[in-house]
Amino acid sequence: MATRTVTIAASHGLHARPAKLFAQAAKESGLDVTVAKEGGSPVNAASILGVIALGANTGDVVTLEATGDGADAALDALAALLETDSDQA
Repeated sequence: MATRTVTIAASHGLHARPAKLFAQAAKESGLDVTVAKEGGSPVNAASILGVIALGANTGDVVTLEATGDGADAALDALAALLETDSDQA
């Protein structure tokens, strides 16, 4: 199992747009990926509703986990999405 700890960079947290981009990328990875806010329960990273329900704001720390072939590369890509402020794009 691969794991990454990431700080949310989006200036408005994981609201609709960044959550959609993240969930879509998680789904396209083809892996079982979860994301959990520090101290919270993990949710399916491919679920936009689950990601939004985390209530992750700017500066919050989340943990990503994935299993399967290519898990490290997938988590690197997903971490990069969370560490980029897509609200400024």
